[in-house]
Amino acid sequence: MILSLWLQKENNFCNPIQNNLKNCSALSHYHRNRKPLNLFARRLLVLAGTVSLGLGTLGILIPLLPTTPFLLLTAACYIRSSERLYKWLMDHRLYGKFLHNYLEKRAISLNVKIGSLTLLWVTIITSSLFFLSVTWLQILLIIKAVLVTLHILSFKTMR
Repeated sequence: MILSLWLQKENNFCNPIQNNLKNCSALSHYHRNRKPLNLFARRLLVLAGTVSLGLGTLGILIPLLPTTPFLLLTAACYIRSSERLYKWLMDHRLYGKFLHNYLEKRAISLNVKIGSLTLLWVTIITSSLFFLSVTWLQILLIIKAVLVTLHILSFKTMR
């Protein structure tokens, strides 16, 4: 969320596909005004960002694990600890697209929406029919699936 606010300041968006991060006034402002971290703190943030990146990657495959919040956390950790890792993340062909679309356009592509919702509902229905015998857990899973569906559908669709 903090990263999102930095990048949206005064509608001055950064193009994460660009190779030169210094063109982004929000990022260069951040780097000029930040206090240097000690080596331990930087390594801890890199570790936290990497764990978050792993969870975000799993979130692409597992419907109930969110992808975008973990990628935003990764970006926040990397921007604070390693400009090289942050640049790698933002330039990555998969992760950079997620972040770019979310931060600048608040949109999800149609293919991602269809794939996410299909995988979500297949997993939820299969789990509640074949693996759960407790009715209240089945209802809870269905409610969660409905809420996740509404959240995904609330984003603009990119063509």
